[in-house]
Amino acid sequence: MSKAIRMARTGGPEVLEYVDVDVGPPGPGEVTVRHEAIGINFIDIYFRTGLYPQPLPNGLGQEGAGTVEAVGEGVTHVKVGDRVAYAARPNGAYAQVRNMPATHLVVLPEQIGFETAAAAMLQGMTVQYLLHRTAHLKPGDTVLWHAAAGGVGLIACQWAKVLGVNLIGTVSSEEKAALAIEHGATHVINYTQENFTERVRELTDGEGVSVVYDSIGKDTFAGSLDCLKPLGLMVSFGNASGPVPAFAPAELQSRGSLFFTRPTLVHYTATREDLEATARSLFGVLASGEVKVAINQRYHLQDAARAHAELESRRTTGSSILLPH
Repeated sequence: MSKAIRMARTGGPEVLEYVDVDVGPPGPGEVTVRHEAIGINFIDIYFRTGLYPQPLPNGLGQEGAGTVEAVGEGVTHVKVGDRVAYAARPNGAYAQVRNMPATHLVVLPEQIGFETAAAAMLQGMTVQYLLHRTAHLKPGDTVLWHAAAGGVGLIACQWAKVLGVNLIGTVSSEEKAALAIEHGATHVINYTQENFTERVRELTDGEGVSVVYDSIGKDTFAGSLDCLKPLGLMVSFGNASGPVPAFAPAELQSRGSLFFTRPTLVHYTATREDLEATARSLFGVLASGEVKVAINQRYHLQDAARAHAELESRRTTGSSILLPH
């Protein structure tokens, strides 16, 4: 028997149960992975609360790294003993061992550790497509990134600097502000002390930014639109404060013919070619040291509920992982 986190109903962290599971052999196109580390992400909270529905009972977690223990019929790109990592559905990464579709796995280079991979795959590949593909940024561009001291934000601060992009980050404390600056943010706004929209206008001499990357949602949406220059791009990629409220397309027109997108990693890595290219780009900056992953919280698998409570209350910085053994 193996251990895993399961939930039979939606709700608070208390719905997460640490249980025994029987993991059978992999089916056709599947691989059995023994996890060495598991990523924790805000999307896991969306599934736990029911904001993102899924059939119940079910597991949680879309990111992990470990070793291949068995391969099913038809699997050719990974073999038993390979070090692998992934960031993909279906949910179920909160487990010591799991079976999953082999198409989601990429082979992990030796110079990248399991913990780094588990913390970086979903967040790092998200930053990769947001900076390289969702917006066509060029050196000297200025962007606004909300939650700059979170796991995704700290990776973005570093990667933006590599690209020569000026990143203005928002944070909720002076400690988090220092962390974002340390990781490469050009300017940081503590939104508990300053109006971030007004401050962005000051920092850009009234011009506004080319792109806003907003994973907060409801609380920051209107202010984020007001930070954009004409023809700017609003990238809404999360709902930490709740879903973005309905709005009329005229809101984009009146602010300067703005563009709006709601992207997700699933679509940007839907083909094998895109998945491997995105992972290869991420592994490159990790291996070179240009981007470092700040794993500031480690929890045992059985403490997943505490991990969720601390992430949800914004008591964490950088990345958080679960250790299954």
